[in-house]
Amino acid sequence: MVDRYLYEQLIKNIQKQKVQILFGARRVGKTSLLKRIESEYGSKCFTLNGEDEIAENLLAERSISNYKRILAGYELLIIDEAQYLKDIGRKLKLMIDEIHPLHIIITGSSAFDIEQASEPLVGRTISHRMYPVAQVELKQQENLLQTNQNLDERLLYGSYPETLSFTLPSEKEAYLRELVNTYLLKDILVFENIRNPQKIKDLLVLLANQVGNEVSPDELGRKLGISKNTVERYLDLASKIFVIYKRRGYSKNLRKEVTKSSKWYFYDNGIRNGLIGDFRHLSIREDTGMLWENYITAERIKFNAYTGKDVNSYFWRTYDQQEIDLIEETVGNLEAYEFKWSAEKVKLPVAFSGAYPEASYKLINKKNYLPFIT
Repeated sequence: MVDRYLYEQLIKNIQKQKVQILFGARRVGKTSLLKRIESEYGSKCFTLNGEDEIAENLLAERSISNYKRILAGYELLIIDEAQYLKDIGRKLKLMIDEIHPLHIIITGSSAFDIEQASEPLVGRTISHRMYPVAQVELKQQENLLQTNQNLDERLLYGSYPETLSFTLPSEKEAYLRELVNTYLLKDILVFENIRNPQKIKDLLVLLANQVGNEVSPDELGRKLGISKNTVERYLDLASKIFVIYKRRGYSKNLRKEVTKSSKWYFYDNGIRNGLIGDFRHLSIREDTGMLWENYITAERIKFNAYTGKDVNSYFWRTYDQQEIDLIEETVGNLEAYEFKWSAEKVKLPVAFSGAYPEASYKLINKKNYLPFIT
């Protein structure tokens, strides 16, 4: 059982007359986190599951008297998968405005659902994003030796909570294949007008084979036999269920800097490998560098989010192929990072150093990566 970073964040806000929104992909541990909170608050907590018809019927009458009756004696309301409840945003607004004291925690598995639920709740919410287990969370229960021993597995199987509980590689692989083929595709299919769900999976497989490389919707569309607009729509859907994320090119000074194309990464290496069906050991793979870059960028996102670091992230490349994996921009500060699995030294691109002499530059490899993500 890993202590999740967001637990303390949720607990410290419970005394506020607010709605906390916990969103993230399916199976990243949202429900387990809520059950821990529920067990600690006991009789003061009332819990519903948005996928349960009983919850739908219970909240159907949108009236103050109904909600006061339901919540009499409770100070905390938890609704898991709240997006399945009709008009939930307006119902929560009525509860939080009219019932005192009351705190509400809801979860959702897609950005689209959360946007709809939170729209009537402007000024009344505190939002949290939950990811697959982060190394910054695992360091609480692992020593340095264990972390180094587990690194290869993290690159292959990722860090969804259940994969960490399995001992055998075959168990991890079976779980990830199921996750890709059921929950992942299920979430995509709930969106309307998806005529060919297999095309979305094919698109994700293409991205999985091009992690860290620039891709264009036109090129992806030609390979899949669909339009550029359809590709962009599918990419947006996959982003909203927290499977992939986009990184844009950085440019401030040079005309020859690439800005129009994007790179796509996966939030979890296990999902990426599950899509392509490849869990072979690192020693016999040709994509170890790709796995390393995907792992480090995802862990850095988790670290920045959980520690409250407000940062804009980009890649950098020129048309003559000078490039840097990650640029982080904060107020008055520019940091550049290159990710290499084994390299001991890398040379800062001349064009970058000339255009941004104030920027720092660092190589992140398997020997020095931990301070960067923990």
